[in-house]
Amino acid sequence: MDYGEVLSKAWRIIWKFKVLWIFGLLASCGRGGGGGGGNGGASYRSGSGDMPFNGPNPLDRMFPGMEQFGHRMEMWFTSEGGWLIITAIVFVILILTVLAILLNTMGRIGLIRGAWRADEGAERLAFGELWRESLPYFWRVLGLTLLMVLAGILLALVIVLPLILLSVITLGIGLICVLPLLCLMVPVLWFVTAIVEQAYVAIVGEDLGVFEGLKRGWDVTRNNVGQIIVMGLILMIGSAVIGFLIAIPAILIVLPIIAGFVINSQTAMGTGLIVASILFLIYLPVALLASSILQAYVGTAWTLTFRRLTGRGAAGNVAVYPTVTPTPSQDVEDVAEDVQPPAEMGYQAA
Repeated sequence: MDYGEVLSKAWRIIWKFKVLWIFGLLASCGRGGGGGGGNGGASYRSGSGDMPFNGPNPLDRMFPGMEQFGHRMEMWFTSEGGWLIITAIVFVILILTVLAILLNTMGRIGLIRGAWRADEGAERLAFGELWRESLPYFWRVLGLTLLMVLAGILLALVIVLPLILLSVITLGIGLICVLPLLCLMVPVLWFVTAIVEQAYVAIVGEDLGVFEGLKRGWDVTRNNVGQIIVMGLILMIGSAVIGFLIAIPAILIVLPIIAGFVINSQTAMGTGLIVASILFLIYLPVALLASSILQAYVGTAWTLTFRRLTGRGAAGNVAVYPTVTPTPSQDVEDVAEDVQPPAEMGYQAA
């Protein structure tokens, strides 16, 4: 497989058919965003006054208003109105999660379908047309997604929870012992992800069922391990770098809020929150556009990878036989001999 051809063709496709950006936006719903939860600042107070960590929390010295803000939030959450609001927020989050999964499914299918048609030589891709063509594959692709979610939950129950229990029992020593095993799981999970990506393309491109698509994805990946690894590393590292660049401005947006807490003034906190909100609203369309293009490119590249590995070349690479117009002096046998494909063309049916 020519990696340069696949990567450059993927870019040409998404640049020519910008409708794929919309499906890239839909496909990015519910992806990434791994929670980076942190502890709320532990206080090292103890009953005796001779402990070395006795005294005010270091975070209180850095952010003097943090403790007061935390007390206010605690009082608000424990009130009756606070619990009603929390329940409403949880309900809205569940609705948005379901909606994100549905949009992600349609976006993934639309990307695969659009890239497949574009590589076959389509001159025009319309959103409504791709949306309609994606509907027959919806439940199969959603089924594969839910199957992977279920597998991830089972993996967590079988492996992760026992590791946590082992770590607690052995005071962390057991976790250190199995750390190499956890490191080995990273390439295994990545390999599974590559199989699933190929399975998605197989379901949409070859009209297969969920388990047939998984088998097809396994066969393609197993028979082309080296090429899948190289392409996967290119897309993974490239996506990580570009994603980091997209996230840098979002990180800087939080600085006015941090400055407000450092100054420890109601006016500074309010001003910092307002400034951060305005900057967020300004940058949000830019971040969404960049993420959509990135997602469209990755999805298109995986689709082209599947097509190349299964012997499907680009439309411009298909051999064309010469057209022979029979004359009254020629019989059918002569015409048949004239249209035989030359051996040097190396034609191979897709």
